[in-house]
Amino acid sequence: MPRPTVTPRPTAAQLAYGSCTVICSTFAMLLLSQTSSGVGIAFIAVAALALGLLVAMTVPMPRSRVAAVNQPAAQPTKVAQTPQAPVPAASVAAVTPERPVHERAAS
Repeated sequence: MPRPTVTPRPTAAQLAYGSCTVICSTFAMLLLSQTSSGVGIAFIAVAALALGLLVAMTVPMPRSRVAAVNQPAAQPTKVAQTPQAPVPAASVAAVTPERPVHERAAS
């Protein structure tokens, strides 16, 4: 029996971003258009609501723990291994420090 899909609830960040977008865009459009007709105000209100919904839905939602567990892990890609050229001993000696390494004796 398939599990019913549950629509996630909006997060606080989504509600805040969407509400601020609606309020700010409504004021901005009303001030810039300087409309006083009812049709113009209604059009601006609908446009601001659509913009707020778009902003709220584009805010990334946190992944739920169940979704993270149910998704298969990403398979690592196989990298083509190229044969490494041997390093000459003279270049290794040039990189080796001159002073000896002092290690603490085990007690």
